[in-house]
Amino acid sequence: MAKRICVVEDDESIRALLLAALSAEGYQVNGYSSAEEALAALSELRPDLILFDIMLEGMDGVTALKLVRRNPVFSATKVILLTAKDTETDKVTGLDAGADDYVTKPFSVLELSARVRAALRGTASVQPEVQRFGPLTIDMKTREVQLSGEPVELTYKEFELLKMLVQNADRVLPREELLQSVWGYDYIGETRTLDMHIGTLRGKLGDTASDSQFIRTVRGVGYRFIGQQPQ
Repeated sequence: MAKRICVVEDDESIRALLLAALSAEGYQVNGYSSAEEALAALSELRPDLILFDIMLEGMDGVTALKLVRRNPVFSATKVILLTAKDTETDKVTGLDAGADDYVTKPFSVLELSARVRAALRGTASVQPEVQRFGPLTIDMKTREVQLSGEPVELTYKEFELLKMLVQNADRVLPREELLQSVWGYDYIGETRTLDMHIGTLRGKLGDTASDSQFIRTVRGVGYRFIGQQPQ
């Protein structure tokens, strides 16, 4: 059965574009111009994913997201926020409210489609919020990381990289895919940005070039998480 997506966007032209693009990919799509209208329909639709524009007239997208997350019926529903705001603080606010991803306007249809596919892939199996890999503990909900019981302070991008690697520990993640997922399509080709952040992340996790217990470089391809199986 096709996945169902609700698009909540008050800009009619953007909403029409998203409805057409997602429908063309085989999704069942419903569009709404306000959060109030969408929330009234959710119980009947039971969508697999919701796209919430943040800057909606009336109730804003973050407030609507919080209401969705309070309802256990939608515990497995994925939510992606759409917004013109692109500061790190705005992104963290949205993610802390329960968003699964955050896409900044203007965005390409290809980028959004990739983010939607990535979010919906996660519905197949629910990973525990707190995961332990030997001395490393990661709380995916609170975004807190500890190493041997001591807190590890990660930036927004560093945590997103770690999360992406952990959630795909069964395969090597190409540099291009990591860049697309964490930075967006504008950063394709800027592999030095990725390598620098990976280096800093490794340092905070105690990895070294000769002794990596969490992140391994696969030459010519990308990176892979190699921590012990979660406990």
